[in-house]
Amino acid sequence: MISAGGSSQKKYLLVKLSMQHGTLNKRLPLLQEAALNGKVVLLRFDHNVVKKGVIKDSARIDKTLGTLYHIVDRGGRPILMSHIGRPRDKKTGKITCSPNESVAPVVDYLQRKLHVELHIPECEIDPDFGIAGLGNSVYRAVGDLKDRKIGGIYLPNTRWFRGEEGEGFFRDNFAVLLSDLADVFVNDAFGSWQPHVSTYDVTKFLPSYAGFLMQQEIEHLDSVIHVEGPFLAVIAGSKYDTKIGPLTALYDRADSLILGGVLYNAYLCAKYGVSINGISEDDIIAAKGLADKDRTHGKILEMPYVIESDILEEKAEGKHRTRSLADFKPGDKLGYVLDIDPRSFEDQKVSEAVLSAKTIFVNAVMGLTPHFPDGSRALFEALSRNLTATKMFGGGDTLQEFKNLCPGLYLSALDNERYYFFTGGGTVLTAIEQGSPYGLKPVQALMESKERLGKKA
Repeated sequence: MISAGGSSQKKYLLVKLSMQHGTLNKRLPLLQEAALNGKVVLLRFDHNVVKKGVIKDSARIDKTLGTLYHIVDRGGRPILMSHIGRPRDKKTGKITCSPNESVAPVVDYLQRKLHVELHIPECEIDPDFGIAGLGNSVYRAVGDLKDRKIGGIYLPNTRWFRGEEGEGFFRDNFAVLLSDLADVFVNDAFGSWQPHVSTYDVTKFLPSYAGFLMQQEIEHLDSVIHVEGPFLAVIAGSKYDTKIGPLTALYDRADSLILGGVLYNAYLCAKYGVSINGISEDDIIAAKGLADKDRTHGKILEMPYVIESDILEEKAEGKHRTRSLADFKPGDKLGYVLDIDPRSFEDQKVSEAVLSAKTIFVNAVMGLTPHFPDGSRALFEALSRNLTATKMFGGGDTLQEFKNLCPGLYLSALDNERYYFFTGGGTVLTAIEQGSPYGLKPVQALMESKERLGKKA
């Protein structure tokens, strides 16, 4: 079985103690309240860190070890599950079960980390629709788990199962099959906010609890939603329409806002009457409301220097240049605006807002990676000069660029209590848009499970 010890054990105890004194909604069922001794525990994690069969960053896995240690320490016998990638074609419904989206690399990592055997049961795969149900291999593995012949089970990629994102019979059947494997369900997959079978439906059949990472993420989300000001938000994106809701919510809460990517380019087009290559008329129309609103409230910190490029494919000599917003004239036609010039962060207004902020939330890569990294590097370095603010980062791309561009700063931030790294950027933005983490469907399902258990008691 998995043994709990060493520095990781200390970290999990610290998280556990902090959860006992937090501000979590009293309706949320907490892992530390669950009776686990001798129970088979179905665990939903968000270990979606595999790209082309390789783990790019294990941090999201490591953050769930506290929950796993606690369950084993209390006598529970774990069955783990997670999704990897997006193997289902939304138009055709076809599911491709590629080795590149297997949980095997995660299992290999956990076995090396924990010195334990985790079994991946084999399931029959349909070449068009993935896995229809659980085979005999799963049930034999559960028997071995109960007899302590193996340390744990890791089910195949949940999105390989036809019912996970489906509807009707296969969805209902998958929920029942999963719940029949275990006595207790624990959701520690904060980054998986969609109401799929393994995050939502299974709670209807099993006593269900929030793991330690889920609790920690929710508490920090409250810090973004009920924020200590001055509050600086930094947000970027490759599509304007997908960010309108969170962007509006952040604008209303923030004292200052920095934009990047298509969001900033569309805003510049709307405000200055210029056209930027690659920015659609729909994006510009959508940004007009923000530009008009900001004329009254003045929250957007404009980056005064941007990098214009003639091509997207590379940062070629003679093909890119710095442009100043002061030179923009209505009707100007720009090439691709692919980055923020680092000098923008030396602007007095920008620098003062960064240094005076008490809370900073970042979900942004400022330039088009990998050829235009300078704006993002300048952003991370500028934020680091504020030594007193609480800094929270959300989004896989944001964290990956932070780690790649400023590795020393990233490593020091991991042990700095003033930094917090969310494991799910989409979940954070959805909760900000809704105004509460408790409106997320999987979180609601946990609370409804607690209510049902209370009525039975």
